[in-house]
Amino acid sequence: MKLGVLFSGGKDSVFATYRAMQKNQVACLITLISQNPDSYMFHTPNIQRTSLQAEAIGLPLLSWPTLGEKEKELEDLAAAIADARDEYGIQGVVSGAIESVYQAVRTQRICKALDLWCFNPLWQINQVDYLRLLLSEGFQVIITGVFAYPFDASWLGQELTLECICRLEELWKRYKVSPSGEGGELETMVLDGPIFQKRLEILRSSRSYCNFSGRLFIEEMRLVDK
Repeated sequence: MKLGVLFSGGKDSVFATYRAMQKNQVACLITLISQNPDSYMFHTPNIQRTSLQAEAIGLPLLSWPTLGEKEKELEDLAAAIADARDEYGIQGVVSGAIESVYQAVRTQRICKALDLWCFNPLWQINQVDYLRLLLSEGFQVIITGVFAYPFDASWLGQELTLECICRLEELWKRYKVSPSGEGGELETMVLDGPIFQKRLEILRSSRSYCNFSGRLFIEEMRLVDK
């Protein structure tokens, strides 16, 4: 089956791409570029860097702009998926949703209206086990955004390691913070993995942080041979 993947460049959409490629043909990646940094539907930190990730993976990327207005942004998502269907002949759409009913239900409705299959390979996965699986499968993941107490600025740019996962698990037990950030507590970016033909290297970045909310801005990066 030919599939399109809703692609943000974060760990969940990249891992969903990996899972989809194991048994199906991924024809394209679909990225919504939102002008609203607080979009309800779409990942926004460093979203412009998905083009370099797509190049590293070796898949075509369909980028679609949206103002990011609540509910109206769904019309842009539907238009992007319809364009992917027409241009790449996709028969289904893959998302990296884990627990977000808001995102999953709306994506499913759009796919049903377009007569496309909807696949959520990470749905209801154990989040701590999933983070460990990312490491064991060889994905290099960094945290690019934090949006909840008790995350401080030191988390920005932090690479996902076993020690990091243990800290996230402790925060989950103590503060009920989703260890994978499924509640919007954190955002990530993947720099390398088993489906990457080249890895990404950050050359220049900056951070903005205030009141338990912050972002890592990647200002310059490049592809490096593996």
